[in-house]
Amino acid sequence: MTADPSTDPVPEPVQAPAAPAQRGVALEIAVQDVAGAHAAVAGGADRLELCAALAGTGGLTPSTGMVAAVADALRGTGVGVHVLVRPRAGGFAFTEAEIDVQVRDVRAVLEAGADGVVVGAMTAAGEVDAAALAAFVAAAGGGDVTFHRAIDQVAEPVAVLDTLAAAGVRRVLTSGGAPRAGEALDVLGALAGRGRELGVEIMAGGGVRVQDVPALVGAGVHAVHLSARRTVVADGGPGGGGTSGYDVTDADLVAATRAALDAGTTP
Repeated sequence: MTADPSTDPVPEPVQAPAAPAQRGVALEIAVQDVAGAHAAVAGGADRLELCAALAGTGGLTPSTGMVAAVADALRGTGVGVHVLVRPRAGGFAFTEAEIDVQVRDVRAVLEAGADGVVVGAMTAAGEVDAAALAAFVAAAGGGDVTFHRAIDQVAEPVAVLDTLAAAGVRRVLTSGGAPRAGEALDVLGALAGRGRELGVEIMAGGGVRVQDVPALVGAGVHAVHLSARRTVVADGGPGGGGTSGYDVTDADLVAATRAALDAGTTP
């Protein structure tokens, strides 16, 4: 029996908190579901990145149903959702078939209500795959495009910004090439400086903790990205894939990060 879509429950809109008078550095939270969107917005997020399977993979493309549900929940809040498009875990050198899937997914998630997409592709030689990126940007049709942490494989990331800007990338998510963004402040500062010249936003992400925020703000980044996760214990038994729980977005951790950002960027 096929369900009637008109009778499906519509997620309740998220209630966004009042914004401070001035926010110099944006806060993006990676979420995996509607509940995560609620928690992130309640904590003061400016923007969401929606993905699936964060734990263990770094994030994969979510279903279009999830994209539509989160977009519906965010309607009227002023908080946008940008969707990660990544077909598998591991490296970022993709086959033609994998690139084709991502092009289709870019179109699909934007049609489902996403405000932008988060993409990235590299060649086997460790350079930005310009042809794949051009295909992703074209598929986005003018939608907001973020280049993800694939850039952290590049030996000279500042030099690569010109290529990304020319391709139509608006934002770059990066740890500065380090395991944790807080360990690459000089690189992030150089990226932010060049990004301002090119009109490309530099968003620090990768192992970001609340205590890292003042230094990241001092480095001059335009935004800070983290998942703000905590684990809920829920053993799935023999059919649960060997996991003993799942991650949820922690609204208190989002709020603490928001407070740290506001303390460093407002009078």
